[in-house]
Amino acid sequence: MPVPVVDAWMQHPTPRHLNHEMFASLRRWTGLTTLDAPLPVEVTLEALAEADVETGLSAAWYGPQGPLISNDEVAAFVARSGGRLRGVAGADLARPMEAVRELRRAVGELGFVALRIVPWLWQLPPTDRLYYPLYAACVDLGVPFCTQVGHTGPLRPSETGRPIPYIDQIALDFPELTVVCGHIGYPWTTEMIAVADKHPNVYIDTSAYTTRRYPAELVEYLRGRGRRKVLFGSNYPMITPARALEHLADLGLDDETTELFLSGNARRIFRL
Repeated sequence: MPVPVVDAWMQHPTPRHLNHEMFASLRRWTGLTTLDAPLPVEVTLEALAEADVETGLSAAWYGPQGPLISNDEVAAFVARSGGRLRGVAGADLARPMEAVRELRRAVGELGFVALRIVPWLWQLPPTDRLYYPLYAACVDLGVPFCTQVGHTGPLRPSETGRPIPYIDQIALDFPELTVVCGHIGYPWTTEMIAVADKHPNVYIDTSAYTTRRYPAELVEYLRGRGRRKVLFGSNYPMITPARALEHLADLGLDDETTELFLSGNARRIFRL
């Protein structure tokens, strides 16, 4: 019987998100085409079902130019998903009080389970002062902060994705904050593992990588002491969950680790 899957990093795209010029490199690598019209939620649900994904954490995208996927759009996608999608909020860093109020609305009224901010989109590292009111709000609300680590595939600078010093510092400043670091951290994977080892509330998700492309040090970590620290994510629609997990058996995970990786850790961390 297949192990149910939670996809910790995905999004149901809008045309203004998927068609943005900064994703030209990803479209080239993945063969994705631009959208001429909104993508039906059913298309995303079919892609999740193909890989036995029972829950997809569908995120909003907010950047300096405004929302590429708004919180209300995500709420509408979730409402049409029959319980298969859960919302992850976005926020406008440039307006700190408005951002905190919007996060509280997203969690309290819309039922969202986390906040995600992509630092390269803002070209501001996670230690920038504009993030800190949101970290405090996440702790108060009991929801994780999700962010990107590692190099930037889209055509933006990569420096904001360094696990050290950035993730290390925010975990020191907010030890009660749960931080889920998407995209593995490559080429700083060893740094990312060190930070996850150091801080009890720091985790790694594997989004944007297929299992065949996981760095060897991450696979070793996942098989051993990191089995409760690593979560599956796909980065759909850039990579479908089925493609991301196509060679899962090659990782050599035991049954307990497989369950934790595919769903158990995410259920615990996001309180699903």
